[in-house]
Amino acid sequence: MEEHAFDTTIAALATPPGVGGIAVIRISGPDAERLLRACFVPARPVNAFESHRMMYGHAVQDGQIIDECMAVLMRAPRSYTREDVAEIHTHGGTYVSTRVLAALYAQGATPASPGEFTRRAFLNGRLDLSRAEAVMQLVSASGGRAADAALRQLSGGVSEFVYAARSELVSLLASVEAALDYPEEVEEEVTADLAPRARALAKTLTEACNERAAAILEGGLEVVLCGKPNVGKSSLLNRLLNQQRAIVTDIPGTTRDVIRGDLMIDGVRVHLSDTAGLRDEAEPVERIGVERAHDAIRHADLAVVVLDGSRPLENADHQLLSMVAEREHLVVRNKCDLDAAFTLDSAMPVSARTGEGIPALLACIGAAAGQPGESLFTQMRHMRLAREAAESLLQCAHRVEAGDPLDLCAVYLNDAFRLLGDITGEQTNDDVLDSIFENFCVGK
Repeated sequence: MEEHAFDTTIAALATPPGVGGIAVIRISGPDAERLLRACFVPARPVNAFESHRMMYGHAVQDGQIIDECMAVLMRAPRSYTREDVAEIHTHGGTYVSTRVLAALYAQGATPASPGEFTRRAFLNGRLDLSRAEAVMQLVSASGGRAADAALRQLSGGVSEFVYAARSELVSLLASVEAALDYPEEVEEEVTADLAPRARALAKTLTEACNERAAAILEGGLEVVLCGKPNVGKSSLLNRLLNQQRAIVTDIPGTTRDVIRGDLMIDGVRVHLSDTAGLRDEAEPVERIGVERAHDAIRHADLAVVVLDGSRPLENADHQLLSMVAEREHLVVRNKCDLDAAFTLDSAMPVSARTGEGIPALLACIGAAAGQPGESLFTQMRHMRLAREAAESLLQCAHRVEAGDPLDLCAVYLNDAFRLLGDITGEQTNDDVLDSIFENFCVGK
């Protein structure tokens, strides 16, 4: 990838704003060392700043000490952006970091835009585009699985897969070119081999995509507790969250809105919702809660139907079981510490009061998430491009099998090659880069 030279030197806070132990101000560009020398004075005078050596001293502005701090200079190309980079590590707090940034801006630094440091790293060949995206995926990871997936992508897992797929496409294009140049000698052999190879590569790309897993990695697993009033949904929510999140009473209809809480199961963030009890005779305010409960069930990744094991099943229970039959769900027979009033093979016995069966329920909820992060692609942009490339490959196979000219088939192979290149940024326009990096935080 061609390296870019930037005239401006950017600076921004690289740590979250607010009170904290330290604040890191990052500087990158041709004037990074000059700006560092202007705004940082080492406690022990030095003639030259040694690259990658942390120094103790003071942040200053116009000779006035702002803070006691540490600083480091990282000369190109051994830096995150492959430019000269400097960092000033001050005490945390908005006031100090704001004053240091003001001093840098007064010396000619430009405020960094969102993702500009990583964008420079990409444009300078430090990272390909998929690895650059993994940086933000890691920063915003909501659980261990998401972080592991981001680390695999950052270490080149996606890049290596895409490069291997593009290498196979180069081989296919080379065979087509040979058939066009020497039709009498190799065209028949190439034609017989092209469609199976194109279909095999399309299958490989498709199997690397799992949109549901990617959505769970990014946003968490949406789980809704649903059932009649007074079956113990709120008590179960409190037990699962290990906190008194929902009000529990013996009065039917206590829960009138969706109550949410989060927990972590096997590295996956789970968003748990308690809903209003489902019944036809609800009064107007409660009816709004019932409507919201139905909406929550429709949009959940997993519905947990809660039944009162101490009472016989009623028509409302059977209606709810029918409602969730075609979607992913679990059935829980709550109050298993009391005498059972019915048996249902699909129902998992639990007790929100004693905690019996709760570990098994948590395990089942975790299993419903599947193995997010295990599929190769974990970002929607990558999966969209991979599926489009797979479709081009299938079109190529179809054209070959229909007896169309090989030069027409090569058009689809070139389309697939280009689409896969968009994943790693081999050829990506500024509009695409803008849409990707505008979602980054400032300072990254």
